[in-house]
Amino acid sequence: MSSSQPSMAAPALESLASLDGQIMPAARATVPATDDGLLRGDGVFEVIRVYDGVPFALDDHLARLERSAANLRLALDLEAIRVDAHRLLAQAGPGPAHQALRIVLTRGGRRLLLTEPLHELPEAMRLASITYSPTRVLDAVKSLSYAANMLARRLAQERGYDDALLVTPHGRVLEAPTSSVFWISDGAIRTPPLSDHILASITRGIVIEVTGAQERETTLDDVRSADEVFLASTIREVHPVIAVDDRRWAGPGPVTVRAASAVEAHIRAALSGS
Repeated sequence: MSSSQPSMAAPALESLASLDGQIMPAARATVPATDDGLLRGDGVFEVIRVYDGVPFALDDHLARLERSAANLRLALDLEAIRVDAHRLLAQAGPGPAHQALRIVLTRGGRRLLLTEPLHELPEAMRLASITYSPTRVLDAVKSLSYAANMLARRLAQERGYDDALLVTPHGRVLEAPTSSVFWISDGAIRTPPLSDHILASITRGIVIEVTGAQERETTLDDVRSADEVFLASTIREVHPVIAVDDRRWAGPGPVTVRAASAVEAHIRAALSGS
């Protein structure tokens, strides 16, 4: 928002948007119907967790956004996005409508930032394995072309599960539609490698850093026979899994609980600047 515009108090329970630098209620933010971001899913995005008005790992998310845009041959003004993010979050303040920040860049040149509430999730997840083939040309791109991931989730939900576990036609476990997967065997935490064409999740990196988790090519049998399984993402942090197909676990195991505590402590320390 330019300095010539009057300040606007954030609506108590309404998400806000910054569209090309102009702040408004999110419901009023629009892009042209001719934008290829809409017509072809040609664009990139990031979602950042916001704790009491403070974005976590903003620089890491912006760096990944820059890499995604470069790989997609999409121009961006990173400093304009940074300024927009700080202005929008300052305008929004803390509150249930502003617990996440979504950044969207479209091929049509639109720079859109939205605050969002956190959607309610089950305390523990039940996953159905869904056959999925990654699009190699989009490796390392967090693109708007998420229809395949969302369809995988819907297919899992049609079978009575909460979300999908993406598995290649050759039986290699990759990730969930919007989160990374970790599994524990004999106390060791493992996760599929980035070389299997999965997203370099920022929270995945934190889990590896604070727990010593190791990358390993993972089969569906590995996951089904594991002692514990959990998901990790910006929104979820560490999220226990209690079912994969017909395999069941009683609840969050001790390694998962320790991993969740370690990730939470890492985030808390980063936000406090310690």
